[in-house]
Amino acid sequence: MDTRLELYGGIWGGLVPLIVLVGGLVWLSVEEMGGTKPFWACGWLAIVAGLFFAKNKHEYCRAAMRGIGDKTGIVIVTAWLFAGVFGKLMVGGGLVNGLLWLGMTTGAQGAVFTLMVFVAAALFALGTGTSTGTCIALTPVLFPAGCFLGADPALLATAILSGAAFGDNLAPISDTTIVSAYTQGATMRDVVRSRFPLAMAAATIASAIFLLFGGGGTVKPLPELQAQMDPSGALMLLALATVVISALMGRHIIESLIYGNIAAAVVGVFNGNLLIGDIFSIPAKRGISTGLIQDGISGVVGAIIFALLILAVTQILVESGIMKRILSFAEKFIINTVRQAELSIIGVTVLASIPISANAPAELLVGPSLVRPIGEKFNLAPARRANLMDCAVCTIFFILPWHIVVAAWYAAVVSAAESFGLAAPSISAALYNPYSWALFGVLLFSAITGWNRRYAEPDSAQTETATA
Repeated sequence: MDTRLELYGGIWGGLVPLIVLVGGLVWLSVEEMGGTKPFWACGWLAIVAGLFFAKNKHEYCRAAMRGIGDKTGIVIVTAWLFAGVFGKLMVGGGLVNGLLWLGMTTGAQGAVFTLMVFVAAALFALGTGTSTGTCIALTPVLFPAGCFLGADPALLATAILSGAAFGDNLAPISDTTIVSAYTQGATMRDVVRSRFPLAMAAATIASAIFLLFGGGGTVKPLPELQAQMDPSGALMLLALATVVISALMGRHIIESLIYGNIAAAVVGVFNGNLLIGDIFSIPAKRGISTGLIQDGISGVVGAIIFALLILAVTQILVESGIMKRILSFAEKFIINTVRQAELSIIGVTVLASIPISANAPAELLVGPSLVRPIGEKFNLAPARRANLMDCAVCTIFFILPWHIVVAAWYAAVVSAAESFGLAAPSISAALYNPYSWALFGVLLFSAITGWNRRYAEPDSAQTETATA
């Protein structure tokens, strides 16, 4: 927009909200207290601090409100509401035990089982859209099962983390996929189709590593884990297929999620793992949950509120001209070719994801204000911009110990190991996450060589080109 938000102190005054926001996020993350709800205060303090540097307080407040009411943010928030319920329905329908059954009835041992754990975690993350939830739900059953079947404990644990990263990277219902698509104005169909080669290339490399080095342990008698196997839970993958097929057919993500929610509820009731009352019912007394719908929405409230605060801070930075100055500097001294533009998009997204222990907010911070204008200048297709950003945010985020998903993953690993008298690997195992490093390599290869690059046509159609 043309209106310029004037701030005392010039560019330094304009940077105050960003400094307060990032400083608070880094502090909480380093202290291992990060999370979407703890981060609320950081966003709130950033907006409050910036007010006292605004020359026109009324326009400052209007800028913050414009950010919160941004149409892209509205789509993201609505999609999260339905994605949260979908994830709860998938878990309630027995997906965890279904995947355990798939992994343990094949007779796989050692490295082969480690590979199957990666696949199972990837399927769970694709089906639920939550990387943290994947680690929390699968680790208690798959980690001890793999240890008793001769898998290498460290690679077995990172197989779960890698699968969670794959799902977060590719799932149409993942918060990062939703944010990356809608901040760049891309359709979910184009994003999923064009991201698939990137994600699968990285998954193939990671699979080879798990297959080559994932064994070496001693096979021992299985404990009571076999009692948790339930083949009917695998039927919940039909609901995942419903969402993916609908999205690939070009349906709106909200429409696709509604179809997926209905399919998950129907399959869960059909396989006997869900009752209608589990989904929605009048509670016995006030304050008790009405069912999985309420639980699913409650589970994403933290992310939604933090996203709204991020949108407000970002809009203030945009209207004060801070983002424009950063962009002008980059364009003048760093970005002169499409290759440099793509590498810059990757770099700025990775940098944003390092201090913030939640990856979707990192995309919200740089997606509309930096990634989109950089990509549009070089006519990169919306889906291409979204893919560069989403893949970048799913690399370092799943490696650094202070990020919330890594912390949750390791806590689950330690708990599972203690429950079965096993030795837990060090948290440093996350630093060798095969999928995330493979994805980073694939992403750099794509940006440097032009593989999978797409340009926007004048009529907004997306065509692929091999031009570097």
